Amino acid sequence: MPTSRFDFVMRRIATILSVTILTLSLIAAGSGILLSFYYQPTAGGAYRSLEIINNEVQYGWLFRKAHNLAGNMVIGIALIQMVVMFLGRQFNRSWLTAWISGIFLILSLIGLDWTAMILDWTQEGYWRFNIELGTIEAIPLIGSQLRYILTGGGAVNTVTVAHLYTIHSYLISGAAIFLAFVHLGSVLWQEKQMYQQLTTESSQVTSDYQAVTES
Repeated sequence: MPTSRFDFVMRRIATILSVTILTLSLIAAGSGILLSFYYQPTAGGAYRSLEIINNEVQYGWLFRKAHNLAGNMVIGIALIQMVVMFLGRQFNRSWLTAWISGIFLILSLIGLDWTAMILDWTQEGYWRFNIELGTIEAIPLIGSQLRYILTGGGAVNTVTVAHLYTIHSYLISGAAIFLAFVHLGSVLWQEKQMYQQLTTESSQVTSDYQAVTES
């Protein structure tokens, strides 16, 4: 089926958004690594260490701002990417990898945002996390076990911060970076296929024109 102008534009937008997603993910990961040199994943130390990063570490406020902005922006861009793929009617089997990686990437990014809520150890984050724990505990069969894994016990304390820091920094972050690479690779492969199709169509038109001219 010939590639329309609309398909070309939507695929190009999808490629640009995929590059943006990976770039923001790498910025968030890189700034997070720099912050980890000074951050203390303890109940009292978390807040104090972030205050030190903001006020005493050279350019610490900048790295923290970049980490927060990149982490929030990438969620919005990933959601826009799904809308672009939907509007572009990219429902062929060849787009399956892009869809799966995109959906799991969004879930990973939301997981990163969720696990970060208590890492600054503020009053807002503390009480919000306790409310979320109540919702999690209400899940049938596995709710209590999930709460125990997240908190490391009954109360929200230093162990809880350490658990969420590990999940945030090592497990989900690694998965998000991997999925961002997979998603970009699958979208770039689709664009390559599109250009090959355009080349074939252009060659066919040229051949038809030459045949008509010679006749």
